[in-house]
Amino acid sequence: MGFSLTGSHVIFFIAAVIVAGTVSGAFIAVTMNVTNSLTERGNRLQEQLDIDFKIINDPENIPQHPFSGSYLFYLKNIGGKKFSATNTTFQIFIDGDMIATTTYNFSDSTVSVGEVTTIYIAATEISKGDHVMRVVGPLAADDEFTFTI
Repeated sequence: MGFSLTGSHVIFFIAAVIVAGTVSGAFIAVTMNVTNSLTERGNRLQEQLDIDFKIINDPENIPQHPFSGSYLFYLKNIGGKKFSATNTTFQIFIDGDMIATTTYNFSDSTVSVGEVTTIYIAATEISKGDHVMRVVGPLAADDEFTFTI
């Protein structure tokens, strides 16, 4: 005696359930990976959006420090959290050329939300005339400022 029609249907049903379970397990794993990736990317984007700053000088009147002769640029934290303001966390470009970290410094090592720090740039780095300064900070936040000396 062979299998009846019901017996073969039961075997096909069990095989279909096993295949469906395997496929749904794979979909769940892929969905969890995508969800985790999107969460991580969202967190990185949130951190990047929280760090923002603006150079707030008068572009026609850049002050100089009376003793050192350094030019003074004012950097305001307009982001959502405080950041570290040091020569290792910021890079400064004048007319497209990166200036040495030894030729500039900040008045404060951390800048809270809404506060302003001063960037002191050696006068030897900036000649008379029109210039473009780009300040790049943590998480690649940046601001560009056109000014005249």
